[in-house]
Amino acid sequence: MLRSSMQAAVTMGQLQQKLDLIGHNVSNVNTTGYKTKDAQFSSLLFQEMDNQSRPEEEVNRLTPNGIRIGSGAQMTGSDVDFSQGSIRTTDRILDVAILGNNQLFSIQVTENGAEETRFTRDGAFYLSPVNANENMLVTAAGNPVLGEDGPILLQNDVQELTIREDGRIMSTVNGQQVIEGQLAMVEAVRPRMLEATGGNLYRLPTDVGLNVNGEEIVAPMNQDEVRLQSGALETSNVDLSKQLTDLTVTQRAYQLNSQSIKLGDQMMGLINGLR
Repeated sequence: MLRSSMQAAVTMGQLQQKLDLIGHNVSNVNTTGYKTKDAQFSSLLFQEMDNQSRPEEEVNRLTPNGIRIGSGAQMTGSDVDFSQGSIRTTDRILDVAILGNNQLFSIQVTENGAEETRFTRDGAFYLSPVNANENMLVTAAGNPVLGEDGPILLQNDVQELTIREDGRIMSTVNGQQVIEGQLAMVEAVRPRMLEATGGNLYRLPTDVGLNVNGEEIVAPMNQDEVRLQSGALETSNVDLSKQLTDLTVTQRAYQLNSQSIKLGDQMMGLINGLR
């Protein structure tokens, strides 16, 4: 009974993490470009016990000898679903939606004094003054949006600013179309290896033991591969009905393990009460 209670307690702790993840998905159902996270589970180490004292009677046995007693389940991580969300038209010049799976904008983030490239699907951009003559294209959090040559800078006097389908940022100067910059887009070749850092951002894994080159995870995209829609934003791809179904199933699993602890306690009480 003590073993069953320990197994149930361990599993309940892991199920609580899944409940937290579901709650995180539901709370971001209206977040621009948010991608659903799904919990992944596996069994913990099990103990193998040889309960057969007469091996000669196991000659024709097809299954492995002995019995295997588990020690619960663990949440091994979460997978991010980078599938396309719905497109919502905003008619705002600096709103850009990505039309394709596994494609991401490149963003520059400064953390602990060091600059790092991160990635996002959120295309709600803004102009932030840099000096008296220039503005920088930034995210809602103020992080610079990266172009092919670094952060994208625009002159204050640009007119008729547009973002083309291929990621080119165009303006009109003296009646002529001028290329102001090119959005640096990447494709997540192995999206499951990207680490979520919060704020709807992702980065390359920091685990040096993985021994994987960065371009094996995200690869720069050519201009003719990019497909964007200006004046629109991608909504979250959270399926609310699925999340609520998963919530119900996970709660039932949590209750089942809780009941297992309760029944184990009752059985221990009966044993202690024997005379």
